[in-house]
Amino acid sequence: MTAGPIPETLRAEAPDPPGGHQDLRLSAEAEVARRLAEARERLEHRAHLDIPPPEHYRRELERPFTAEERDRVTILIGGLTSRHEQLIQAILAACGHRCLPLPRMDLAACLVGKQYGNNGLCNPAYFTVGALVSYLQQLEAQGLTRRDIVDRYVFFTATTCGPCRFGMYEGEFRLALRNAGFEGFRILTFQQDDGVRAKTGEAGLKLSMLLGLGAWNAIQFGDVLNDFAYAVRPFEVGPGSTNRALAEAMALISEDFSRRTHLDPGTRLPGWLWKRLKPRKVTRHTTEVLMNLRRHIYGRLTTDAMRACRERLAKIEVDRLRVKPIVKITGEFWAQTTEGDGNFKMYEFLEHEGAQVIVDPLGTWLMYLLRQERADVLDHRGVNVPRGGPRGARFRARVKDEMRTGLRRLGMWMGAAIYRQRYHALCRALGDVPHHLIDQEELAEAAEPFYKSLARGGEGHLEVGKNVYYSTRREAHMVLSLKPFGCMPSTQSDGVQSTVAARVNNVLFLPIETAAEGELHAHSRVQMVLVEARERAEEEFERALSSTGKKISEIRRYVAEHAELRSPFHHVPQTPGVAGVAANFVLHVSQLIDSDHAWRSQSVVSQSGLRASANQQVP
Repeated sequence: MTAGPIPETLRAEAPDPPGGHQDLRLSAEAEVARRLAEARERLEHRAHLDIPPPEHYRRELERPFTAEERDRVTILIGGLTSRHEQLIQAILAACGHRCLPLPRMDLAACLVGKQYGNNGLCNPAYFTVGALVSYLQQLEAQGLTRRDIVDRYVFFTATTCGPCRFGMYEGEFRLALRNAGFEGFRILTFQQDDGVRAKTGEAGLKLSMLLGLGAWNAIQFGDVLNDFAYAVRPFEVGPGSTNRALAEAMALISEDFSRRTHLDPGTRLPGWLWKRLKPRKVTRHTTEVLMNLRRHIYGRLTTDAMRACRERLAKIEVDRLRVKPIVKITGEFWAQTTEGDGNFKMYEFLEHEGAQVIVDPLGTWLMYLLRQERADVLDHRGVNVPRGGPRGARFRARVKDEMRTGLRRLGMWMGAAIYRQRYHALCRALGDVPHHLIDQEELAEAAEPFYKSLARGGEGHLEVGKNVYYSTRREAHMVLSLKPFGCMPSTQSDGVQSTVAARVNNVLFLPIETAAEGELHAHSRVQMVLVEARERAEEEFERALSSTGKKISEIRRYVAEHAELRSPFHHVPQTPGVAGVAANFVLHVSQLIDSDHAWRSQSVVSQSGLRASANQQVP
């Protein structure tokens, strides 16, 4: 059955739409497209795909620090101990730079940092940028305009790309300075992971050989003298004598460092020899490095400086029979290094409470970085060796990779060995009173059951390794970990320390988070744990004295008659398993008495005379 033609009446009642059937089809397609777009927009919003992609961070471009500005631009530094900063200032002066350390970072500086900085930063950023802004504001109050300040001053600091907020410090410093009204103030940085290869990219601060060797000297001298001060000050007979003698020694060393110059081989070598060496670039550069290395690190300059330093420190008289608990400081790098409100003045507080502090030198951190680099090289061995292809090509690639890996590890091992040997030589120059650097492999081995050494962030495995090392070897009565509030890497270490305390004997560990407030609470917690540490030290001393079979009066009499035992440079050998200086000193003096037959005979005669005179006085 087929449809017939449409009647004329119906055709008139249903007229064609404008544009005909083609317009209907186009309208329907537009409606479908609109609904699809709405659905797509709705789904993208649910999946958060409507957010524009983030732009990659680019370091802000700033006006460079040029060589022409050296005579009128002052480099500001901060964040290390006062002794390290004093020596770095002297080295920069020797290189032709004007340098000033920032004032001591106190609580007021932290509040200024919080005022102008972002929320959620940690103490090192707040204290450092707060001290910087406060100093610039003082310059402005003295009459300098902000433009003059921006032109005449720059700040030099370290940075990194590690997995903590330390990697953002540079940007946060710029933000705080901008908020404080010092737009355009220049921040010079170097990557701590690059070590001596670092470049600031600015011609005004060139990392020359003189600056590199000077920084080496500054770090090592600062470490050794800092350790010496903490090892001697708790036992000083004259209050304040250690600080006074150390200030004189630091002044002498700083003056010596500021006068040092780069050694030109052509002025020392015979003319005929230098004429042959000079055209060859590698030979000329190697000769220059070796001669300057000998002059600044191993030569007479260093020997004379240490001799003058020793003469000043020899004025200190000590009494090592005072029983002091040993507190080893660990934790986040800045918190355990700074002196002041950044760690609640913890070093001063511990010494005031009758403890002896073992500080961590900067050298430990440098050795840690070298150790991690060696471990990374070994961990990546064979990655670039192809798994397929011709056997001969794979063999050649394997040999090339092994040689490259071996040479890199050998170079880093030699660098660490040279640094450690020189550091220990400085320790021996001060009677081996400063502590030697701990072998990094021992620390990694101690931490391995609890914290993998290749896990990065903060001090990595060091906090756990030091706690295990000092507890198992009984070289400290207590381990105190200092870290900024909310420090992610140190929080990870604290989570592991509970397992360490459960599995390792003799652990007395206390973590302290430092912030702008909470000083009384932190000091109270330390005092409570110090009670047990003090009891351990006293029990240890009594055991040591009892094992000698001598009375304390006999020990004191021998010390009083031998002035060398009251010298700060007298080395007290450490008995395995005995941490306290007083306990080790008693054992040491007892051995000296046993080997000093003349003194014992004289002592017996004098005691017999005293008994005879006493008997004559009896009626």
